[in-house]
Amino acid sequence: VQLQASGGGLVQPGGSLRLSCLVSDFLLSYYSIGWFRQAPGKEREGVACITSRTAAGTFYADAVKGRFTISRGRASNTVYLQMNNLKPEDTAVYYCATCAYGDKVYNTGYWGRGTRVTVSS
Repeated sequence: VQLQASGGGLVQPGGSLRLSCLVSDFLLSYYSIGWFRQAPGKEREGVACITSRTAAGTFYADAVKGRFTISRGRASNTVYLQMNNLKPEDTAVYYCATCAYGDKVYNTGYWGRGTRVTVSS
């Protein structure tokens, strides 16, 4: 398994969750890693992307800017998505994947299995 996401669950509006993605050495060495999400009845969309080891640039979709933070673990092959001030519209299945960004986050070929996040009171 090259991308393994975990950390989803049920949280109340305004709450926080942290998603984790365990990434293989190969992907972490050559690819930027990010998070995508797919809400019921909607297309999958890019949420955040963090560039490869040599340059820790980040990009966020407008919908999550200021609330979500993507980061890499220093001593582990893990990419995190800290999600604060969660809203019901953040409810979705979240996927970690390889990514690039320009005007938005794009997938670059590899997907992990999703983890479900439900924001509800």
